[in-house]
Amino acid sequence: MSREPEFRPHRVVVLALDGLLPFELGIPHRIFGRPRDSRGRPLYEVVTCSVRPPGPVRTDADFSVMVEHGPQALATADTVVVPASYELGPVFEQGVLTEELAAALAHIRPGTRLTSICTGVFVLAAAGFLDGRRATTHWAETEHLQRLFPKIDVDPDVLFVDDGDVLTSAGVAAGIDLCLHIVRRDHGTAVANEVARRTVVPPHRDGGQAQYIQRPVPDPQQATTTAARAWVLGRLHEPIQLRDMAARESMSVRTFTRRFREEVGVSPGRWLAQQRVERARQLLESTDRSVDQIARDAGFGTAQSMRQHLQTALGVTPTAYRRTFRAGAGT
Repeated sequence: MSREPEFRPHRVVVLALDGLLPFELGIPHRIFGRPRDSRGRPLYEVVTCSVRPPGPVRTDADFSVMVEHGPQALATADTVVVPASYELGPVFEQGVLTEELAAALAHIRPGTRLTSICTGVFVLAAAGFLDGRRATTHWAETEHLQRLFPKIDVDPDVLFVDDGDVLTSAGVAAGIDLCLHIVRRDHGTAVANEVARRTVVPPHRDGGQAQYIQRPVPDPQQATTTAARAWVLGRLHEPIQLRDMAARESMSVRTFTRRFREEVGVSPGRWLAQQRVERARQLLESTDRSVDQIARDAGFGTAQSMRQHLQTALGVTPTAYRRTFRAGAGT
């Protein structure tokens, strides 16, 4: 009789730096602290460490936080998260690590997944982890990041960037999107959606969605695209044309497209494809329907079309996706 493999939650270590933003420090604990497997066991273990021995770490508010772990905790991490700080000093100004920070980061094992929230990306960049990679940060700092680190491909227009074992996000709320994306990548849509429901945040904002930069707020007296989006979500299995969506709001296609981008941040076509991919993921995880049937139910029409969309969005085939998350459901 084969023995069940020993269960060990994925260990997330959050690096708390002086000048940290309390909201962003709390994001990993809130998101990764929620997921459970089918037996109720936590899927992640989250700990916070400092670059110094255990003790207080200053925040940008009128209080400090007491951190109980020193930099040695980084050596135990499966994932390291670096939230934003307003006191990065030479890291932000010159792109150079302090001796203290360099010594702390040296504890990180090769192969550890690295993530940053907002200006935490400057720490990863100064350490050389982002050379030759695509990354993002808060829109107000993207030009500075690019000037300081020309080897990085800085994308100023997205909520987060998933570059495999290194992930970076824009500011504040985008950190929530990134952490939910990691849960979704690790454990599937159902687990991530449950975390989102408990956190009372949208379950999915695609990383390619634009940051909200100088986008005018729609006049409340004007029509919006809300009803059209609700109408689409109720009939994803049907062929849907842009003119059909515009007609639901009694707008011209041109006006509808412009208004949709203002409200959602992406084109109607891209949003529709995202919703269909999300529906396909849910069905692959939660039903035994065939790939052909799911392709029809999600509105792709053919299995080949769905395969291409999932390959583009997730990097895997429908069969491989189902195998991964249906197998993991019982762990």
